[in-house]
Amino acid sequence: MSNQPRVVKVLAALLVSMTVGAIVLMGLSGKPPLAGPFSLSSYIGLDPIKEAVRSQAPQHAERWNSVEVYYSGTRAGNIEQLVSLYGLGGVEDLDCHFVVCNGLGGGNGQILPTEKWQRQWSIIPGRTWRGESQTIRICVIADGTTDRPTDYQIKRVYALIDQLSRSFNIQPKSIRYPEDW
Repeated sequence: MSNQPRVVKVLAALLVSMTVGAIVLMGLSGKPPLAGPFSLSSYIGLDPIKEAVRSQAPQHAERWNSVEVYYSGTRAGNIEQLVSLYGLGGVEDLDCHFVVCNGLGGGNGQILPTEKWQRQWSIIPGRTWRGESQTIRICVIADGTTDRPTDYQIKRVYALIDQLSRSFNIQPKSIRYPEDW
């Protein structure tokens, strides 16, 4: 029991440090956490994947059987900007179901469902795409050469594909990524 004064001092120091730490944290509670390169605070403003996958039209498990991820070919953008850049007539003409932003035009990792997804419409094969009518297309804002997808975009695309695969029973062999993904 000769250590008893030392134990009391350690416990008192621990109590004081925990109290000071709690006071500091309460003082900072009104401020958002700083966003660093590996900070989870960047995800605070992003919608949950389940919210992005919901649509206005009824969804059927057999409706979709594959997923294709491709690059927008642009450095920045969101749905409206892509429509303008591609010279399309309106948002319903965009040939993808989801757009995953890179922080330039939308939040980094933000998933934007398009009008085609909301209405559960197929993408019509054309000169730029020869896929199937049961393919879900995900457009990642990046040109694929000089501007690569961000870490958040990649993580969110994987999370989106995971949710779509579970919802529509899409097999891993039916998921296609760009060659340099």
